[in-house]
Amino acid sequence: MTLRRASQPKGSNPGFSTGGRPAGTCGTGGALRECTPMGTTKGIESPALIPDVRREPRKTGILPSQEIWELVNDRKIISFDPIEEGQVQPASIDLRLGKIAYRVQASFLPSNASTVEAKIQDLKLAEYDLTKPTLLERDAVFIIPVVEQLALPFDIGGAANPKSTTGRLDIFTRLVTEGGRQFEEQDLQFEQVPKGYKGRLYAEVVSRTFPIILQAGAKLTQLRFVRGKPPAATDNALERFEETEGLVYFENGDAPAKAVLRGGLRMSVDLAGSGPGSVVAYKARRNCPAVDLSKAGAHDAEQFWDSIAAPASRRLVLDPSDFYILASRERISVPSNWAAEMTQFDPSIGEFSVHYAGFFDPGFGYGSSGEIKGTKAVLEVRAHEVPILLEDSQVVGRLMYHKMASVPDKLYGQAIGSSYQQQGLALSKQFRVAPAAGKPAKA
Repeated sequence: MTLRRASQPKGSNPGFSTGGRPAGTCGTGGALRECTPMGTTKGIESPALIPDVRREPRKTGILPSQEIWELVNDRKIISFDPIEEGQVQPASIDLRLGKIAYRVQASFLPSNASTVEAKIQDLKLAEYDLTKPTLLERDAVFIIPVVEQLALPFDIGGAANPKSTTGRLDIFTRLVTEGGRQFEEQDLQFEQVPKGYKGRLYAEVVSRTFPIILQAGAKLTQLRFVRGKPPAATDNALERFEETEGLVYFENGDAPAKAVLRGGLRMSVDLAGSGPGSVVAYKARRNCPAVDLSKAGAHDAEQFWDSIAAPASRRLVLDPSDFYILASRERISVPSNWAAEMTQFDPSIGEFSVHYAGFFDPGFGYGSSGEIKGTKAVLEVRAHEVPILLEDSQVVGRLMYHKMASVPDKLYGQAIGSSYQQQGLALSKQFRVAPAAGKPAKA
């Protein structure tokens, strides 16, 4: 039996819905019982004591949208504010920020010896009321309780990442759970939300380039759920996949290009563009006005960004501590039964970081049946302590493919508000009219 999300009447709370069951009933494993309005049983034993006799065995992998709705309907994702339709993406759920932001002295690792709340109180410098638009300073560390809470089954954990818009604004976010023992790893094999986790979630937020205006309900982070421990696709599996579907296209998109597969799909940077004078990068300006995250197209891009034209040398030096937006040379494709994640090409190098927002949904650069011939990946790049030279076609990251538990009932770009389905080099949606090409960069 496969449960589907019930349509919700206006004003109802999907967090307490009966998940596609007849009105007035609830159940676990197909056993239907009369329920009170809040979903509690009436005159019958606890749902936990009723055997799950009808549910089909579940496949391992990343949970698709319809199974995320099951978690909502079964109160494994808990929210006293209704889960919004647009929160559930093909392979993730957008988490909403709560009403209070705590400015703290430093980022921290919670432990079993101390709760997150205790750490907040110990390190708190100030409290900010997010029920109204609030300015958050750049480079300040904030801990913000998330609206959604979790009561996950024993075999389901999760991994979080900034949303695409969050990464393009150079806003660092990290999901914090009770008892967490390490900072997030950029790989789904390392779960930030342990299997069977029950408790609150918190978002650490640090805007590294721009001051930002933020309000409760803002969605900066997305959370994927994973059943079991599915391995990432091997290179051999991706080779077979490439033969049948096509993973990579170049600019014209007419025919698949040969994918470079070594520990995942290798991704390179485009510094040639479409020819001389074309924009190949944006560099964030210093000391800019605040960016209001709630307002799409409200900010003149020229106030915030310098454009960089394709250099004749096809080389670009990244200045230390500056933030750049670039694009991949490849146009990548993520078919509907897979999800992908961008990771560092070699994390041990350490001189620069690439792609804060690393999740790619099923259907990205693919559509429903392969009608879209790839989409460029936008790369958020920051050099650290020393200048870094990038050259055209230099490998800067790799794309790891992970199997979905099943095909989502909606795909990236299919009327779900996807902002970047057929993007080239693109700024975040808060900016209007990207700046024209400036002077070619010097190597």
